[in-house]
Amino acid sequence: MALADAGAMVRNENGIATVVSILKKRFGDNAQTGKSIREQHGHTTSYVPNQAPDLVVFVENTEDVQEVVRLCGEWHVPIIPFGTGTSLEGHVNAPAGGVSIDLSRMNRILKVYNEDLNVVVEPGITRKELNEYLRDTGLFFPIDPGANASLGGMAATRASGTNAVRYGTMRENVLALKAVMPDGRLISTAKRVKKTSAGYDLTRLLVGSEGTLGIITELTLKLYGIPQAISGGICAFPDLESACNAVIETIQMGIPVARIELVNSLQMQAMINYSKLDYPVAPYLFLEFHGSDAGVAEQAELFGEIAAANGGGTFKWTANLEEREKLWSARHNSYFACMTLAPGKQSLSTDVCVPISRLAECIVETEKDIAASGLIAPIVGHAGDGNFHVLILFDDKNAEEIQNVEAFVERLNLRAIAMDGTCTGEHGIGQGKIKFLRLELGGAVDVMESIKRAIDPGNIMNPGKILRL
Repeated sequence: MALADAGAMVRNENGIATVVSILKKRFGDNAQTGKSIREQHGHTTSYVPNQAPDLVVFVENTEDVQEVVRLCGEWHVPIIPFGTGTSLEGHVNAPAGGVSIDLSRMNRILKVYNEDLNVVVEPGITRKELNEYLRDTGLFFPIDPGANASLGGMAATRASGTNAVRYGTMRENVLALKAVMPDGRLISTAKRVKKTSAGYDLTRLLVGSEGTLGIITELTLKLYGIPQAISGGICAFPDLESACNAVIETIQMGIPVARIELVNSLQMQAMINYSKLDYPVAPYLFLEFHGSDAGVAEQAELFGEIAAANGGGTFKWTANLEEREKLWSARHNSYFACMTLAPGKQSLSTDVCVPISRLAECIVETEKDIAASGLIAPIVGHAGDGNFHVLILFDDKNAEEIQNVEAFVERLNLRAIAMDGTCTGEHGIGQGKIKFLRLELGGAVDVMESIKRAIDPGNIMNPGKILRL
């Protein structure tokens, strides 16, 4: 597994040396070879061992991207796109060396179409920057993966997050994009319309391709009106199964919940300590409702009835902005809260997703597996989608502990796949989950490989991710 071996590939030493020399002369200070900056671009939040690129180029426009791609294609040198580096499965590693293309300076908002509810942006802008800009327009972009990720990176990894149960994932919210292909061509995949039947759906081919087919240089995104009213709340349950059953009934009844997040007792303990929450330790659901004043009140009352029928405590909800932000800040800081459970240990964050009818079964079995394995591993989930995350804390210098973690992660992925689920609901495949992709999809991976070879015959676009050619 990638925890022990990130899968190094054969390096094209001559080609890399030539390209690095040319790009340093061409881009000057925007082309960096310092060790620290290269390591920063090879490894950030991932547990996968660092594999630094040979050069980092800070591009400022599409023409810069095309120039770098054409040169790398000519010399058969790998290219690794980089946004903010918040991906979790080794997506920005450089297993064969090469050039990291940092898109953070391509961060302009090109045009807001208020009447059409869409916006055109460059890939380096982050979701928080976009929403700050949109605040006075009455519109917002809803996809919230927790980290303040770049929108290009979010599209490349098909990100989702806490709002996905109502607004969908990046797959549903990217209307069109422009991308530089491996030969340096710039293509536009669609127009700004809400639907189209014109040819192959190249937009969704590139959304989720993790930089292995092309580099996104422009995005057209859906926007939504800021709701008239927002209410949020929290509810304790006697056990995880009861909490999961409440989620299932909420979704089946068609209550238009905007967020419904599950945390187990250990995760809640960490959040109480870290964020100074005044709640007893138990499994909890965090919820948020969007709509009119009357609508959000009715939705909260309906959920309260469902929670009570499943043994839950009183559903404490509020429309007060400060109180809601405190709750969701605690949820978004859950990673940092978890790290306090075992100071000095490394973390591995992994996710799976199952049909919502199997969610309770999968989470309960996983919690039993964690206990039997003797691991410290809190659980938090986007329960409305059947998607949950496990953050495992371990000593990365202890071979026996690493082996225990690897075995647990394998069982977790196989458990989800056996329940007609997926090895990743939103983290992506990257390097860390290549093994499980074929177990999940079988011969479909052969078709993916054919597409990759047809579009990128030189295998220069983020090699060693998704597929191991």
